[in-house]
Amino acid sequence: MKSLKTYIPNTITCLNLISGCTAVFFAFNLGLDTGALSAMEWAFIFIGAAAVFDFCDGLSARLLHAYSPMGKELDSLSDLVSFGLAPAFLVMNAMRIYGAPMWVAAFAIFIAVMGALRLAKFNVDTRQTTSFIGLPIPANAIFWIGTLAWIQSHAYPGNAVMIVLILAISLLMVSELKMFSLKFANLSFRDNVRRYVVLAAAVLFVITEGVSGFAWTIILYILISLLGKKTAVES
Repeated sequence: MKSLKTYIPNTITCLNLISGCTAVFFAFNLGLDTGALSAMEWAFIFIGAAAVFDFCDGLSARLLHAYSPMGKELDSLSDLVSFGLAPAFLVMNAMRIYGAPMWVAAFAIFIAVMGALRLAKFNVDTRQTTSFIGLPIPANAIFWIGTLAWIQSHAYPGNAVMIVLILAISLLMVSELKMFSLKFANLSFRDNVRRYVVLAAAVLFVITEGVSGFAWTIILYILISLLGKKTAVES
């Protein structure tokens, strides 16, 4: 039983990886509809599923006391595919559909490159045990899901705006901005004010804006982190 328990977190991590690979597949088939949903919507769903599995593998490892060096490496490799490669290819191919030249759309590869650097940095940075330095890579993926959903509902903002967004969000992943973790250590409101604010805002944004509300949620998360840093400096 003890041996079996060690495989559970890694199995869940592999489900994260499978979800990310499936999202990549749909990212390269954006012109095809599957069932009632478009390929882009399926990509959103599988990136979202990867995020759920990413949360559950860590939770199961803590509950089962089944930590392992291999599990840590497997988690990072899976996250790179699901939250780095998948959104990068999704953005790149979406830009191509909206008429961007290949050399412009290729800027989206920067998302995956900075995502890899962010994960490598996280694995060796002892400062990131209870908080984050830089935007977490799952938050990067959630931002792009929301942004592409906004573009679908409204309009393509233009190549220049997309390049700026790609560079800004990607560089945030490797920045020195201290960002609070969204994981709850307890349910105390006093200890989790910022987390409850982001959670409540996410619900409100999704109700009012649909899937594009996820982009506004990540923007709010970044702004609250920036405000927290400013307050710490002033004090």
